[in-house]
This record gives sequence, C-alpha cells and structure tokens, in this order.
Amino acid sequence: MKWEALTVDAREPRSLARWWAQTLDWDVMDPDPAGVEVRSPDRHSPSLFFVHVDDAKPAKNRLHLDLYAEDQAAAVDDLVARGATRAAVGQSDDAEWVVLRDPEGNEFCLLEPR
Repeated sequence: MKWEALTVDAREPRSLARWWAQTLDWDVMDPDPAGVEVRSPDRHSPSLFFVHVDDAKPAKNRLHLDLYAEDQAAAVDDLVARGATRAAVGQSDDAEWVVLRDPEGNEFCLLEPR
C-alpha cells in the first residue's frame, strides 16, 4: 500500500490549492472535475487534493500538517501576510511550534528548525 494524497475539503478549492502551492513551493496540477491537486516538484511525495464542499469547517482538525522553515519567525510573518491566522488550540506558551490556520481555517503547525 502507498500513501497517495491528503484530501482537504474547501469552499474554494482552486484558491486554497494555490495558497498551499505557494506555501510549500509545490505545483498546482491541471484541475480535475473532482478537485485540484498540489504536488511536490519531484512528484515522489504524497499530494494535497482539494475538493469542493459547501459547508464551513465545523471544528478543529483531527489531522494537520507539520511544516518547518529555517527562519520560523519570518515564515510566520509571510504566512500571516498571505492570509494565515494564528490559532490557540491548547499549545503551551513555550511551545517550539506555532499553530496557524490557512485562509479557510485548517490548522497546521510551523516547527522550529531542527
């Protein structure tokens, strides 16, 4: 068995796919009637696949992405400038990660560099 994609519900799949593609420096693939795929340029890792839903996200994600950047503070500033928002989901004040929400409210973490 092989992991192919993480599917994300979105009110505006194309817009959210473009946001994540820019965030990850990935490519938006040709839109498909079923949704919009974002894939790493090397094409060897799982993709993100955005599908349309009419309803808003009802609660905190049960699954989220953990990202890292060499300069966490600069990356947070960039993400917020592009539409992400900070999120408090129970993390401690001294956590080594920052919890953010993408423009449609999906939580993800930005880790300190390792």
